[in-house]
Amino acid sequence: MKRHESIVALSREHHFGLLFCWKIRQGIKKQVPPERIQPYVKYFWDNHLQRHFEEEETLLFACLQDSLVEQAVLEHRHIRELVDTVSNTNAVTENQLNNLVDTVDGHIRFEERTLFPHIERELTEKKLAELEVRLRELHQGQEKDEYLDEFWI
Repeated sequence: MKRHESIVALSREHHFGLLFCWKIRQGIKKQVPPERIQPYVKYFWDNHLQRHFEEEETLLFACLQDSLVEQAVLEHRHIRELVDTVSNTNAVTENQLNNLVDTVDGHIRFEERTLFPHIERELTEKKLAELEVRLRELHQGQEKDEYLDEFWI
């Protein structure tokens, strides 16, 4: 989807979020034990998703208070709870992993298809330009996904 330059960085991260979901689904499909996939959930949360949620909430969502933004914030909270459950359980299940990736996937698609276009229409060009500068600063020199156990292959 064509995205306003101001939020391209967040949109690009959504691609990596969908890749996170794909990797876990591939691991499940290949019958990788859930306890082998579990550390990847914690890794991705700690190194990518947590920061992404914080940037969206403090920079983007703070600019517009309405029901769509409220939905996104509630979905973030729910995903945090799911990640916490998957990361901290002693016997993670396939169902827990599927629930997490289905929720993350649906959330990303909601933001890309509904929320981001809405925000682009509602915010002024000046505000979008300010966001672009701030997000560029935050994303300079950003690390790539360096998780070593490629269980999805």
